[in-house]
Amino acid sequence: MSRIITSAFIIGCAMGLAAPVLMAKPAKPAPALAAAVNAPTRTAANVARDKYRNPAQTLAFFGVKPTDKVVELWPSGGWYTEILAPYLKDKGTLTVAPPMRGTENVKKFLATNAVYSNVQVANFPVIIGGGTPVAPGSADVVLTFRNVHNFKMGSGHPENADYSEAAFKEIYAMLKPGGVLGIEDHRLGESADAERERKSGYVKVSTVRKLAEQAGFKFAGSSEINANPKDTKDYPKGVWTLPPRFAEGDTDRAKFAAIGESDRMTLKFVKPKK
Repeated sequence: MSRIITSAFIIGCAMGLAAPVLMAKPAKPAPALAAAVNAPTRTAANVARDKYRNPAQTLAFFGVKPTDKVVELWPSGGWYTEILAPYLKDKGTLTVAPPMRGTENVKKFLATNAVYSNVQVANFPVIIGGGTPVAPGSADVVLTFRNVHNFKMGSGHPENADYSEAAFKEIYAMLKPGGVLGIEDHRLGESADAERERKSGYVKVSTVRKLAEQAGFKFAGSSEINANPKDTKDYPKGVWTLPPRFAEGDTDRAKFAAIGESDRMTLKFVKPKK
């Protein structure tokens, strides 16, 4: 687990918080984690995005161990699953939890390679989509990458209603006491209109912290490993303007490619021990 140090200063443009926060020095990935990032089963297109997503340093910051029981929420196309599966295959367990509507696509992905043979499938959040929930108190670590904004935007909800509070309560329940919640998401400036959290794909650090802390989590630290100061966050088509989506198509494509992927918060929370 990364050593956490206290910073006695205000993080301005990057974090936007009006109080001192816990910042972490970048952790050096263990050999097993570095090997998983370099696994030959990873697709070349995903490897090419490591320079934006820094998977080894991100997972090291969250303190994910090869013996952990890990839940990955909304794995989508399996970008992080490609790393977590070989890392946890021998000594730990990995459960991927898509929304109910995405279960079949996830199962098809897991069937593409034997390295995924031990990966379990559950659903999240059952509060809106039903399915098979992650068992309460079963996880050492829960990870979610670029998804909290979806909860705020009501993705998958029949009325597009914000279900973020319920989602965090469900996450809290699935973790063991002392368990870790790791979050990475597109970062909105603290002075921005809150309505942009419902439309732009960006979300404020303060919003994520409030959601987590209201659910019972304690804030354990943040890392700037996934920060991108080039991201101006003011695009008419939101975060999807940037790679890999390029929502504007060929219009200004070189400009957006030069910016790279979005500016991202990387936050760590802990479920208190009883």
